[in-house]
Amino acid sequence: MTDRIIAFLILCLVFSIPLGVAAIFTGEVMLNFVFFWPLFMSALWITGGLYFWFYRERKWKWGDDAPPPELPGNPLISILIPCYNEGLNARETVEAALAQRYANTEVIAINDGSKDNTADVLNQLAEEYPRLRVIHLAENQGKAVALKTGAAAARSEYLVCIDGDALLDRDTAAYMVAPLLQHPRVGAVTGNPRIRTRSTLVGRVQVGEFSSIIGLIKRTQRIYGQVFTVSGVIVAFRRRALAEVGYWSPDMITEDIDISWKLQLRHWSIFFEPRALCWILMPETMKGLWKQRLRWAQGGAEVFLVNMRRLWSWEYRRMWPLFAEFCLSTTWAFAYAASIVLFVLGFIFPLPDSLLIQRLFPPEFTGLILAVVCLLQFMVSLLIERRYEKNIGTSLFWVIWFPVVYWMLSLFTTLVAFPKVMLKRQRARARWVSPDRGIGRI
Repeated sequence: MTDRIIAFLILCLVFSIPLGVAAIFTGEVMLNFVFFWPLFMSALWITGGLYFWFYRERKWKWGDDAPPPELPGNPLISILIPCYNEGLNARETVEAALAQRYANTEVIAINDGSKDNTADVLNQLAEEYPRLRVIHLAENQGKAVALKTGAAAARSEYLVCIDGDALLDRDTAAYMVAPLLQHPRVGAVTGNPRIRTRSTLVGRVQVGEFSSIIGLIKRTQRIYGQVFTVSGVIVAFRRRALAEVGYWSPDMITEDIDISWKLQLRHWSIFFEPRALCWILMPETMKGLWKQRLRWAQGGAEVFLVNMRRLWSWEYRRMWPLFAEFCLSTTWAFAYAASIVLFVLGFIFPLPDSLLIQRLFPPEFTGLILAVVCLLQFMVSLLIERRYEKNIGTSLFWVIWFPVVYWMLSLFTTLVAFPKVMLKRQRARARWVSPDRGIGRI
């Protein structure tokens, strides 16, 4: 209860900060923060992405003629595939996992109480492929429980976890496990998801998002030492690290964000491996995209709530950059909301000059800077990502729309998710729902 009271006070404080800034200084100060925070973050992502590429990525061999990564000792790799209502996707996902060039693998599919024909599809696959084991849970327990069940059944120290609709590239499992073998304090390795649903504008702009935004974010965060979250759709774990932090939490709405923070707060590192490609399905409607991003925003807010009291300790100082970024991004959303409120009130009531907001869009010069930085970000991402995906330039044509979509989604999902999580009385077990899997696929 004390945490909830503190969370409520923090929520009030976050919302009051923008209004306080406007009252003490001017509405222009708040607007400058609203306009320049995305600019600052884009510049940071560009710089971090280029640094990662120049000092690490550009030296790697890549292509059809590149040899598969060698794993000293030829360790067993366990590939875990939790499934819920994946009857349409389970076969191609399992077969892609079984088709890894690294031979010493086992595949475990966990049917989490699916209501469609997932159980029948998995049973048929188990008869066809001896390396596949299938576990059926009687009812839907949630992805965290499904993963923990698979981990208990796995025979390897190294667990590659993917979603039931994800297609692994031929060497992804080996690329994921290599850093775990090379660095004893690496607890997890996050991979490089690529979008294969591109029949609508919503689908196509996400192709650009995952390369020009999410890809650069992962590279930048890896450079300064901590990663906000692994990609739940493609990630590898060291079993010992998972056991040390108690595995996945069944009551967190996004198990990937939660496990990322749990590992790093116990001083395990997380690596990003761009060569670990995984082809995934994403929402192609605004409704599906909204539900997905709202869930992500709620997951971030839950992690903030759970960890906010102990993060102030000097022991966790390496997490402070992530904590500060999350706090400032949340403040940005509430600042934008406050500026909209003041802008509307200015038409209804006479406001002091310090509170008067005369525009909601950046002035010409600021808008030009934002546009130039946006284009520069796209060029950098194209330079880096072109080796991993053919004809990516044609998809990036559509990404010109995404800065607006990305920041507006961040705005509205934060405004909804943050109060929802902060004022919720208690967390219940996070169970699966069937997501929007898109329309057209490549």
